Formats: sequence, structure tokens, C-alpha cells
Amino acid sequence: MPASTSESGKTNPFRGFAAPFAKSRAFPFLWLGHLISFLGSSVTMVILPVLVYSLTGSTTTMGVVMAVYMLPNILMLPVSGHIVDRYDRVGIMMLADIFRALIMLATAVLALTGLLSIPLLLVLIGCYGLLDGLFQPAYAAVRATVFTPDIRVTANSVTQITTQTVRLIGPALGGLLITHLSAGIGFGLDAFTYVFSFICLIYLRRALIARVRADASGTAGSMAAPSPSTGWKQDFMEGLAVLRSHPWLWITILAFSFINICYGGITSILVPWLFKVHHGWDPYLYGLAVTCSGAGAILAGLIFGARQRWSRRGLMAYGGAFISGVSLLLLPFVPSAAGAVILFSLEGFGLMVFMLIWEISMQELVPQEAFGRVASLDLLGSFALLPVGYILVGWLADLIGGVATIAIFSGLGMACIALVLSIPAIRNFQ
Repeated sequence: MPASTSESGKTNPFRGFAAPFAKSRAFPFLWLGHLISFLGSSVTMVILPVLVYSLTGSTTTMGVVMAVYMLPNILMLPVSGHIVDRYDRVGIMMLADIFRALIMLATAVLALTGLLSIPLLLVLIGCYGLLDGLFQPAYAAVRATVFTPDIRVTANSVTQITTQTVRLIGPALGGLLITHLSAGIGFGLDAFTYVFSFICLIYLRRALIARVRADASGTAGSMAAPSPSTGWKQDFMEGLAVLRSHPWLWITILAFSFINICYGGITSILVPWLFKVHHGWDPYLYGLAVTCSGAGAILAGLIFGARQRWSRRGLMAYGGAFISGVSLLLLPFVPSAAGAVILFSLEGFGLMVFMLIWEISMQELVPQEAFGRVASLDLLGSFALLPVGYILVGWLADLIGGVATIAIFSGLGMACIALVLSIPAIRNFQ
């Protein structure tokens, strides 16, 4: 490397963030497609709870809605790993995008015509969750292929930073849409973003095919020849074998199957309730809080991506998750919206530290040919108990109050983190 370039890299640690765009033809299309579709999803995730609470005012109903989304997702995951590792991963993503666009378009039409009811919403959300259960392992596997070792840290950081940047726009946009226009407009915007993502995936496929042709060995991840056909049960067991060989992977998946219940129930069910029902704040303030959570995550991504190597990654990851729990615990006890927004920013910062370390460690440890199966098991562990958690959190909040429920579940999540950090394989993970 020329001396001037080296000196520039030392004085500007963020210059490396351009590397994924310069070194990979596939990365810009995967990045842009995901970014635009996430914009639509972030709008919907703000509109949906506000809409449900407007129709029912019930935390139990909101818990049921989230559970109905998650259950088909979970049921799909044991099979989706087999599908993703045996068939064209980009093609699977394209198929899921088209059907998700149709579902959101139908939801928009029903909302705009005043025909959207809770039963209809449950049917549409259930179908959407099923497609997410197919899409997410495929996306994780394609991401592991495109994020080659020379760009892995910066590619993950850039993806997360820009995704969280969209969270600065999407939730605030969702709050404004439902306050000044209607939920149907927001759902329609979400449908359009999936069409845009589909177009980006067409170009991604072309870039990956070109990479296959340029590769002397003839293998390039998602466009490589499928593995020999085996049953999904055998594939499932092979994925488990990969996880068992790395304590960091299987212990963390087991731990977060419980931690996600605690944190996910609070953020999905009770934080919207806290803003809209408990405090009676305007919907845009909830959108602003989610937006600032994204700002905290962006800061974490910038700090993490500025260095190619970090030591003590186990402590860093779980330390970030613990910070997130502390923020959720304190959230009900701040009297002002400004204080709640600041705490939600800290929650986003902590979780992003964990997410970046987790994604990079998965891409380092899991063989490419088995990534779909392991990713589906990761998602299964993360999501399997979430429907129970959503219903439990909603029911308990109606029974003893939302504030007490937030305190209980955030405390349980932090206790689990402290327990896991007592395990040397986690605490010393590098």
C-alpha cells in the first residue's frame, strides 16, 4: 500500500466503509434492495400497533396479532433451512418479495376502504409471517456469500448503519402517515418497496452469475450447484451438528430464545402502550422514539466498523445486550417524552453492538454450504417462544399493569445475561 494511502487510512478510520461498494458488484444490489424494503417495513411496524390499539385498545389483542405473525414464521423455519441450502437462494428471496407485496397491497386496499377488521388482519399477518420465515434464512445465506472476508466487518457495519438510518426516517414517516393521512397509505408504501426490492434482486442475480463464471472453481455461494438432495430432517440434524461444534453459537441461541421473549415483548407490545395509552402522547412521539433507537444503533455501527478487529467480543456483545435491558427497565419511570426517547436510543445502541458481533461470528464460523440451515435454526431459536411471550406479556400487562410487567421482564432478561456471562466459552469469546 502506498504511504499516502496508509496515512490517509490512519487519519480517517471511516474511509474503509466504501470498500464493499468498490470491491463487490453484488453488494450494492443486496444492500439497496434490503434498505428500501426495510423502509416500508419500518413504516408498517409503527402503523400496525397504533392501528390495533385504535381498533381495540387492548394489549392482549396486540399480543395475539404479534403471535399470529410469529407462529407461521416459526413453523416455516425448520423447513426453510433445507429449501435455502438446496435451491436458488436469490430466487427464493424474489418469490417472497412478490407475495409480500401482494399481501401488503391487499392490506392497504382493505384499510383504505374501511373493511380491515382484526380477523382479516390476523389472516394477512399470518401469511406475511410465513413468507418471512422463508425469506430471512435465504437473505442471511446470501449475505454471508456476498460479505466476503475482505469486506465482512465493513459490509456488516454499512448494512446495519444504513438500515438504522432508515429507522430515522421510517418510524417518523409512519407516525406522520397515520396521524395526518391513513394506515392504508402506509401499507401501500410497504407494498411498493417490495416491488423495488424485487428489481434489485434481479440485478443481484446477474452479479452473482457473473461471479460464478469468473470463479475458476465454479462455486459462488447462492448460485452454486445445489448440494446432493437429502431429507429436511437430515438437513436439520446437520445444522444442529454445526451449532454443537461451537459453544458460542448454541449457548447464545438458547440464551436469546429467552432474552428475546423478555425484550421483544416489551418493545413490541408495551413500549407502544407506554407512549399511546399510559402517557397519552401523540403517535409521532412513538415514531420519534423508534427513530432515535436507530440513531443509537448507527452510533454503535460507526464505532464498531471503524476497526477491523475487536478483542473480548463475548463481553462486548452481552454487555451491549445488558445495556439495552437497563434502558428498558428505566423507560417507564421517566416522566417526560424526551427522557423516554433518550433511553430508547441507548437501547438501540446496546442491541446493535450485540447484533454486529453475532452476525460477523456466524459468517466466520458457519460453512457456506450449511449456512441456510444454521441461519434457520438461529431464527427458530430466536423466534420459537416469541408468540408465547407476546401473549404472556400482553395478558400480564392487563392483569398487573404495563409498568410492573416491563420491570419484571427487563429484569429477567438482564439476569439471564449475567448467568450466561458466567460461562467461560461466552465470556472469553474472541
